[in-house]
Amino acid sequence: MPRRESLSERGWGPASIEIMTSAVATLTGEAIETRAGRSTDVALAAAGDGSAFERIYRAHVARIHSLTRRMLGTDMADEVTQDIFVRAWLKLGTFRGESAFSTWLHRLAINIVIERRRSLALCRERTIDDPTVLELATVPAARADLRVDVEHAIEQLPPGAREVFVLHDVEGYKHREIAEMLEVATGTSKRQLHRARLLLREQLG
Repeated sequence: MPRRESLSERGWGPASIEIMTSAVATLTGEAIETRAGRSTDVALAAAGDGSAFERIYRAHVARIHSLTRRMLGTDMADEVTQDIFVRAWLKLGTFRGESAFSTWLHRLAINIVIERRRSLALCRERTIDDPTVLELATVPAARADLRVDVEHAIEQLPPGAREVFVLHDVEGYKHREIAEMLEVATGTSKRQLHRARLLLREQLG
């Protein structure tokens, strides 16, 4: 089997990340390649084809970067997105095709995002069950461009509320799944989502 080139050998760095969307109108509508093409590239990349992996990267980077930006903020989005694709490259051999590759990659991304939040000691702050804590959260005044404004408002949500909002309302996970991923009670997930929606409504009018 040919040796895989590392991502650094191929000259990939944070600057190579192409942010293809920032509008809320496309939160769940990012384009992906055809299923046949995706399957072929995944098989080639798993066999060590760096060009095939680069095509995978370009096909999925917009959605993954959007996820990391919404859950972690703009400052960390490039670094964590890069980490996700490095891990995906290293773990391609574990993909068995039991689900769509995009599903596998997305779950890997969520796991890495959660891992990063825990490494920053933010996990326990956002799992507090006392709903009065959320009453202290505020969101800055709205900006002129509505599409950019919604993205900005999401970034300003309290960490726990932001995570649950992105996972539930943007990514489509159920509260039971979110509770399992974040290791919180289902009721906590529901309360965080409710508060996130209230804050966004106040922010956007």
